[in-house]
Amino acid sequence: MTDPALQTTTATLKQLKRIVLWTILLSVFTLLICVGWYAYYVITPGPQTLTETVTVTIPRGTSVRGIAKILAQKDVIHDDFRFLLLASFSGYSSRLQAGEFLLQTGRKPGEVLKALASARSIEYAITIPEGLRAAEIAEIFAEAGWCDPKTFVDLSYDKSVMEKLGFANLASLEGYLYPDTYLFTKDIRSAEKIIPIMVKRFTDVWQELSAGLDTEVDQEKTVILASIVEKETGAPEERPLIAGVFHNRMKYGMRLQSDPTVVYGSKNFSVPITRKDLKTPTPYNTYTLPGLPVGPISNPGKDALEAVLHPATTKNIYFVSKNNGTHHFSTTLREHNRAVQKYQRKKKVKKGK
Repeated sequence: MTDPALQTTTATLKQLKRIVLWTILLSVFTLLICVGWYAYYVITPGPQTLTETVTVTIPRGTSVRGIAKILAQKDVIHDDFRFLLLASFSGYSSRLQAGEFLLQTGRKPGEVLKALASARSIEYAITIPEGLRAAEIAEIFAEAGWCDPKTFVDLSYDKSVMEKLGFANLASLEGYLYPDTYLFTKDIRSAEKIIPIMVKRFTDVWQELSAGLDTEVDQEKTVILASIVEKETGAPEERPLIAGVFHNRMKYGMRLQSDPTVVYGSKNFSVPITRKDLKTPTPYNTYTLPGLPVGPISNPGKDALEAVLHPATTKNIYFVSKNNGTHHFSTTLREHNRAVQKYQRKKKVKKGK
């Protein structure tokens, strides 16, 4: 005869086995559903949009959850917390960058994560021509929305800024705001960030140009003279010749007599200079000053700096504009006066027409 207690125990064990088995089956089934649900998200492209790419801005310090929200708002991904799981499981959560990016739409979330972890911020090109004053450079940046022009100019004359940049001995950064084509990301939009970049570019170019010189040169005087050479001609081939003329004039103790220095000193940048301007002393007027003006009158480029460091060997000590962007060079005052008469007469005739 079977023991009732044993039968009860056996029945209980069987019931427990069935419960455990069903629990395992249910857990496996649930897990498979979750895995499938997760896998479906992973392989599903983002929302369909009318554009193939979209610009996305991720502020610095944004959390992964915040990034997911921004991407969803831009229709790069579907708004789903599985994105957070994928970012965590894939290891990308700690590699997502801040910045402004151009991302493709209709991509799988894993591809979006990979792109965002390795993408470069969008860069905008802005060109600063050679020979501009600091105020003119400020206006170019301001018109493109990069900075406030007054702040840019004020910082160019700020002693604390110059000291930080290693130019504490200067009166301003005029002459050291290197003209070039710059590639800026959106987070550069301020004069406080732009000016150090321009000055750093000048320093790099200066080191390159001065590295092979046999003798040490005076950087400040070189920049001043280069700023004058830059303003005197737009013809690249003439820069070494004009630098050679100015070197000769200083060697012979002659005044430079450069019209652009008069304009800079008078601050009448939009009107022709007069005889009165030529005779009015200013810290920049090289018709009244011996030698160089007190500081640069523009921001010279590489070619003007190189022309001053390597001037042409010439006997010329005069030049006059031929009214076509080039100049006539002379070795004697008599020859120079004839050239002035010739080209100034042509200029007056053209004005008369």
